[in-house]
Amino acid sequence: MRSTVRACLVLLVLVFSSSAARADDVVLQWNKIAVDTLTTQTPGLTPFHQARFAAIIQLAVFEAVNAITGEYESYLGSPVAPTATPVVAPFGASAEAAAVAAAHAVLVKYFPGNAPGPTGLDAKRAASLAAIPDGPGTSEADGVAAGIAAATKVTDERVGDGSSPSTFYTPAAPQNGVWSITPGCPTDASGNPLGGTLLNWRDVRPFGVVRPAVGHWSAPFMPGPPPALTSNQYAKDYNEVKAKGALVGADRPADRAVVARFYAALSPTSLFHTAARQLAEARGDSLSENARNLALISIATNDSLIASFATKYHYDFWRPVTAIRAGATTADGNSKTEGDINFATFLATPCFPSYPSNHASGSNGAAETMRRIYGAAGHSITMSATIPVIGATTLTYSSLKQITNDVDDARIYGGMHFRFEQEAGARLGNDVATYVYKNNLRPLHGAN
Repeated sequence: MRSTVRACLVLLVLVFSSSAARADDVVLQWNKIAVDTLTTQTPGLTPFHQARFAAIIQLAVFEAVNAITGEYESYLGSPVAPTATPVVAPFGASAEAAAVAAAHAVLVKYFPGNAPGPTGLDAKRAASLAAIPDGPGTSEADGVAAGIAAATKVTDERVGDGSSPSTFYTPAAPQNGVWSITPGCPTDASGNPLGGTLLNWRDVRPFGVVRPAVGHWSAPFMPGPPPALTSNQYAKDYNEVKAKGALVGADRPADRAVVARFYAALSPTSLFHTAARQLAEARGDSLSENARNLALISIATNDSLIASFATKYHYDFWRPVTAIRAGATTADGNSKTEGDINFATFLATPCFPSYPSNHASGSNGAAETMRRIYGAAGHSITMSATIPVIGATTLTYSSLKQITNDVDDARIYGGMHFRFEQEAGARLGNDVATYVYKNNLRPLHGAN
């Protein structure tokens, strides 16, 4: 009889949590707070650091909520985090309070300057907890304790993951097809180039892929090499970016210029978390579902970017600006390409090797995960931001593929990438996301 009563109470708590989540989901609220903290409120944080922090935050939220709802396999103690133990929450702990406390604890650990003040993280935490309705048999204090415990365990698990210190790559003497310093690369106090940035990012420990005893974990996801400089594919894509990605005289329609600037300003984390919140709200997913889904999206985005960096520094392929300028003085062996020593790109070129595109890798890692969760199309997604030069901009989409297509165009019309690099990044992101989705945070007891 006692076990029956307990089961009924669990059901009541879960039903209450689910309905409250649909009305005013704190997981989605704090995802927005987190993304705003990582992007607009922390200028200079790279897209790669954003993705890492987002994965830590959303995993902490997931672990906190899941310790109470018990719908999915724990991340802590899994094959990718074997040294950590799952959070244990007492019966009746509030899942909503746990989610708020977990997100807040991770954010103030990494961004303590954002905590104080009437609009700071501490005030937002207090407001969120105050708005959680009291339910029968639920304990806010126990939920808060579970959230803090989850945040501590997840952040401890990421200590020494290779994300710092940042290191630089010194390129060899210039040669055809090989990356060299591009305009805008950082310099030291004497004006000497420091080299390719974020070399260490190729070796950051992934969140969702088990590392083998030998070899780099990303090897199964790496695309094959870029096309030969003498190939028709290379010539086709070389001529496309030369014609469409130039600063002056480009064949670039106004809408593609907007897309180029929009996606240069916004990271995969910012873009696809915004989209995920809209799709979750439209579908009315539960608190527990949202915690798990945002964690999976974050893991796939982050791990795709790490694998992309590993691939970049493996192939060490040159950027279009280098290729097109060099084509004016040295032969690449392709009769269908013609160089321009004065070629300049529409937008700034990142300072690391070109192949594959990071934005394509991270974006498709997120998009493929979302496709598996929400479906590929039939959506209503709105992306709005204030973008340098063009100001307030809004783009609307009905499918995830439309977004990733615009990401591809943005990098080509911006002059940063060849088309084949976008395609390779897409394959990489899709493959990483597929692995992450199939092997992490899986439903228990037949739950979906």
